[in-house]
Amino acid sequence: MWTTLTLLSVLAAAPAETGLSLKHVRSTHGLLGPLRRDETVAPGDILFVCFDIDGIHVDAEGKVRYRMGMELSDAAGKVVFRQAPKEQEVHASLGGDRVPAYAHLSVGLDTPPGDYVMKVVVEDLASARKQSLTRKIKVLARDFALVRTTVTLDEDAHWPLAVFTCGQVVWVHGSAVGFARGRDKQANVVAQMRVLDASGKPTLAKAETGMLDEDLPTKQLGMPFAFLLTLNRPGKFTVELQARDQVSGKKSKMSFPIVVQGAAE
Repeated sequence: MWTTLTLLSVLAAAPAETGLSLKHVRSTHGLLGPLRRDETVAPGDILFVCFDIDGIHVDAEGKVRYRMGMELSDAAGKVVFRQAPKEQEVHASLGGDRVPAYAHLSVGLDTPPGDYVMKVVVEDLASARKQSLTRKIKVLARDFALVRTTVTLDEDAHWPLAVFTCGQVVWVHGSAVGFARGRDKQANVVAQMRVLDASGKPTLAKAETGMLDEDLPTKQLGMPFAFLLTLNRPGKFTVELQARDQVSGKKSKMSFPIVVQGAAE
């Protein structure tokens, strides 16, 4: 039902502090991606939680070693999933005593709806100091939905994007789940993307549209899509994604903010 993956970045820099702490905690669409508005997720979605481990020991060669584990509890406090602590090691080339880290939670399509609490525990192996964070998660009932949204530098979704800069050409990815199939056993979904400026006005008169009517294997439960997004000017924007299941008539819509920075002079 639940699967997780913890990842570690190699960038680090911060003045020394006493004590271990987890800072700048935020939930994102994809690894290093745009901020989520909340922790409400649909079955089939993935929730990334990003944070900085502050006050961790970095040795003379820049090596950082820590252990991270996670557990998920339901509304009654019962642990429904547990990931045993796993040792991590990274190289902090910039020194300091801070490294960014990430944990993600994949929500299975058979996950019961309701409220959950995600708890992540981090232990600095050099000092044996521990710290934890919690995130309240609401899982919706299974239905037609847009899930697994993320922004990457490539069409194949291998290279996540952390900072949006004027001049970049990026890809917005997602997947539709919970769609119906017609008498021919085929799915037919129309996906759209439009971008709003800081005042809420569409940047273009016509939305980007794609037909997701491939010959999907009967057992395939997700229908992925990708839209090209060119960042031709700086500013604050909102990316809106919408999908319509042509078979059932159901719709799903979601959005996330992005800030496009001006090119460095």
